[in-house]
Amino acid sequence: MKHIYSLIVLILAGFMAGCQGTVVKVDSLKVEMQENPQGLGTSTPRFSWQISSAQPDLQQEAYQIQVAGSEQDLEKGNNLLWDSGIVSDDESILIPYKGDALSPREVYYWRVKVITNQGETAWSKVNHWSMALPDIAGWKAKWIGEDALSNPGETDKAHTRLAARYLRKAFDSKQSVRRAVLYISGQGAYEAYINGERVSDDVLAPTVSWYPEKVYYNVYDVTSLVRKNDNLLAVKLGNGRYFGMRDNWSIMFGLPRLLAQLEIEYGDGVTDVIVSDESWKVTSKGPIIANNEFDGEEYDARLELDGWSKAQYDDTAWQQADMMDAPEGTLVAQPNPNIRVQEELTPVAITKLDDGKFILDMGQNMVGWIKINRLKGKKDQPVTMRFAELLNPDGTLYMANLRSAKVTDIYTPAKDGDFSWEPSFVFHGFRFVEISGLDYQPALSDFTGRVIYDLMETTGQFETSDETINQIFKNAYWGIRGNYRGMPTDCPQRDERQGWMGDRVTGCFGEAFVFNNALLYSKWLQDVEDSQSPEGSISVVSPRYWTIYNDDVTWPAAYFYAAKMLWQNYGDTESIKRHYPSMKRYLERIQQVSMQDYIVTKDTYGDWCMPPESQELIHSQDPARKTAGAVLSSTMYYSLLDLMCEFATLTGNEKDIAGYKELASKIKEAYNARFFNADSALYDNNTVTANILSLQLGLVPEGYEQKVFDNIVHKTEVDFNGHVSTGVLGIQHLMRGLTEHGNVDLAYSIATNRTYPSWGYMIEKGATTIWELWNGDTADPAMNSANHVMLLGDLLIWFYEDLAGIKNHPGGTAYKKLLMEPKFPEGLSHVKASYKSVYGEIKSEWKKENGTFLWDITIPGNSSAIIRLPKELNVSKPAGNGVRNVTETGNGIEIELGSGSYQLSNR
Repeated sequence: MKHIYSLIVLILAGFMAGCQGTVVKVDSLKVEMQENPQGLGTSTPRFSWQISSAQPDLQQEAYQIQVAGSEQDLEKGNNLLWDSGIVSDDESILIPYKGDALSPREVYYWRVKVITNQGETAWSKVNHWSMALPDIAGWKAKWIGEDALSNPGETDKAHTRLAARYLRKAFDSKQSVRRAVLYISGQGAYEAYINGERVSDDVLAPTVSWYPEKVYYNVYDVTSLVRKNDNLLAVKLGNGRYFGMRDNWSIMFGLPRLLAQLEIEYGDGVTDVIVSDESWKVTSKGPIIANNEFDGEEYDARLELDGWSKAQYDDTAWQQADMMDAPEGTLVAQPNPNIRVQEELTPVAITKLDDGKFILDMGQNMVGWIKINRLKGKKDQPVTMRFAELLNPDGTLYMANLRSAKVTDIYTPAKDGDFSWEPSFVFHGFRFVEISGLDYQPALSDFTGRVIYDLMETTGQFETSDETINQIFKNAYWGIRGNYRGMPTDCPQRDERQGWMGDRVTGCFGEAFVFNNALLYSKWLQDVEDSQSPEGSISVVSPRYWTIYNDDVTWPAAYFYAAKMLWQNYGDTESIKRHYPSMKRYLERIQQVSMQDYIVTKDTYGDWCMPPESQELIHSQDPARKTAGAVLSSTMYYSLLDLMCEFATLTGNEKDIAGYKELASKIKEAYNARFFNADSALYDNNTVTANILSLQLGLVPEGYEQKVFDNIVHKTEVDFNGHVSTGVLGIQHLMRGLTEHGNVDLAYSIATNRTYPSWGYMIEKGATTIWELWNGDTADPAMNSANHVMLLGDLLIWFYEDLAGIKNHPGGTAYKKLLMEPKFPEGLSHVKASYKSVYGEIKSEWKKENGTFLWDITIPGNSSAIIRLPKELNVSKPAGNGVRNVTETGNGIEIELGSGSYQLSNR
């Protein structure tokens, strides 16, 4: 008898025909994508929330937002600054404020109520936000510091060397404090204290920027730290990127400096303002005698300033603070969170070398620093820690790939006995630490690895039945967050650590499944524009600490693609609106200086890091393996014109669309005339990259798509034995391209290979992050970082969209409507993925075993999904709550589902 297949709709306990009703909840309240943010610099903040219910198919039909200047007014409905009234709309993300003008400095309170197809919610809990200062007019503080190189060995040349500055200001608080807020910018990096307590857990604050254009400040509510009578505001200043690590003109902006303004409001309404000025005291004679992000931090405990951050400390030996020039850039409130310590690791092994040094193994290539929990030191005998990602065959540190970076932290004890310590103003990329200066073997518990990156939520989890894929995902997870440092960087360990744009063209989309990186990327796009030349050229390193204007396309394309990612993944169009004129100026610049006869001729980097013919090489010398620069730049420029048509519609610049389309048509015609061989259906010299870019970016003449794809498959299977043959550009489209055109098995084979070149080969060689090179174990150490993300390309997108089936429906954004159509490569039997979208958590877990198919799906409230499954899975028409529509097609079944949890099964 033929097996009867069915769809079982799982619903939460308690929902049944005779239920008394349901409770719809509204939560996850955000303002500008943050919960209760401090110091917003926008006059029109945007509100977001999520809704949930025990019943399926929950849809928002209307909402009402209220805003007031106090929580009491809000709860009573009095003196409202904005009452949206009932707005018939199903949008629940990034709703702009439309009330009375908001005042600088003030705190505002808000709540929301939602009407749904299942009833009306109660008012949400009350959340709040505060506003920033009114531009420069709100500042009474002055920039201060110590305007000299005044310690032995200090230099602003070559490997720069400078001690930390310590600054302090005593003040009185005459009565009980109602509210105290600190506005602060310490360049390059600061730690602030009130009465000996840190004002925040942020590290390496404020965020980096292109200082000639933007300088960011932070805002902290410090009400709980200010006490009656004697108080002390203290700040420790490090060098960061302001006093640069090397003496290049574009990364040396000056000596560290502080701007601080503490505003105290008392119960009677009187306000005190404590500002940085010439009344402050400063010294650089403290224990941090050097701090350099490339070279490390040196701490001399013999110079400790015990109690310096408290009011009782005697600072008569300190000098008056020097007045410092303000940085060139505009001072603005920082829009993204700072870096935090977000995980701690305990080392897994310690080994003693023949020379008496010790090698500490963290078990994971990480980014941050080592905290010494407890060591026994000897007076005047430095304890030195050097950091590296790899070991030499003899067990010593492999330092060659770090180039000129010294990556060394030094602690000098003031006395015999136990000590604990961690640095303040450096970070390292490392798995291994060489420790010297001890005459005994320490315990693993004596050390903690402190993992740092920009404060953001981990939004994605992913695992499968294939352990290679699982480890690749783990390596990607560690590599991505290790390269978030106020900007997405290329690497965290050597003398570089820059915001290279080419690494993120499609990579940013995959990263957005794993981390809520919206605010980081939104801020980085401002760095890109701030680094743009007056002529419109984009620096391929942004912020332009290395100023590189190539007037080509492949790296600057990240500017456009990252803006698209913010729209596609988060529903945020502000970056597109803000940067549209800058983007248009860049495209016009390329047309003027880099385009000849509608071919973009300039290219600098090629298909960077494609696997070379010899594993000792960094870059291939074989012309048959190298993709022509004009192919790369022309295809990418064509894709940018396509994006700009979308952006023009979003920004009200529809008048530009005809010009973009006309130029795109001419480029496509000229490109195919020059590079396409219609007889063989291949592009130029038939590299996989040339063909996959032409195919995926829409340049292949109609009717030739399958033939071009067949060339890609043949080239991969025959010439490269089923392995990857692309570099940074080809890998951006390879996995999705293979799958989209019907060969998911080849994509899966590439993803799970364990032989060179592959991500699995990296794992075979012990990698716990992603390498810069496919042959990172054998190539010239001048460029073999063990922690890069550029070779991930579209792999993470493929994991989520194709293997798990978590994908925006065409034309949709922010996963409000999904297209869930997982692929089932031969050999893969289980995928389990989750993604916390702006509407709520999406889950997808399928299993195939012994002819049985099970697929568990969760769709968040106010979202829906189109489910597609192939006919061979034998899933029949379902029925039940949340099932909106079912359509049988020639290839399978299509199901429209509302929110809720479901299980599809052929049992």
